[in-house]
Amino acid sequence: MWELVKSGGWMMLPIILSSIAATGIVAERLWTLRTSRVTPEHLLGQVWLWIRDKQLDKEKLKQLRADSPLGEILAAGLANSKHGREIMKECIQEAAARVIHELERYLSALGTIAAMSPLLGLLGTVLGMIDIFSSFMSTGMTTNATVLAGGISKALVTTASGLMVGIPAVFFHRFLLRRVDELVVGMEQEAIKLVEVVQGDRDVDMPEGKA
Repeated sequence: MWELVKSGGWMMLPIILSSIAATGIVAERLWTLRTSRVTPEHLLGQVWLWIRDKQLDKEKLKQLRADSPLGEILAAGLANSKHGREIMKECIQEAAARVIHELERYLSALGTIAAMSPLLGLLGTVLGMIDIFSSFMSTGMTTNATVLAGGISKALVTTASGLMVGIPAVFFHRFLLRRVDELVVGMEQEAIKLVEVVQGDRDVDMPEGKA
């Protein structure tokens, strides 16, 4: 393995660094974007229990904000529920914009790595090919097919390495963007329910055993 890395030359360094960065981003986002963390089940029902039992105060709102991204959105709406439906919706939208920005953190960097890694590999191969042919021209050696083939195979190591980094990065970039979209849709639905529940337009699904 080390011999392959060495044969790729100095262009292998940014490719390896890109692979480390991509792995870190993917692991962190997979952990952060868990459904149980972003949109906890029955959170809206728990909020309604607080409202019904007149337990909703500043401490509960603070707890709700810190609990999850969905809780942050619901807390923004509840804190302004006395000002009417439209103000409540505006506050929810503002909080949602902040939450979505946090959910999409590092994804643009992952997309950049996905696009850049194959290009770095291609650049390494081109530079390697230039070195190979320059060495033949400077020494005046007759082209040896075996030597030439060996040099080209080494030069292609960077292209293969770039693709090995870029392909998984593209997959996880698309996968994580899709995950964010699904979470946003779920939070939007819960926020709409909150507005309708607080304004008395609908009932809320209560957690089992707490009705």
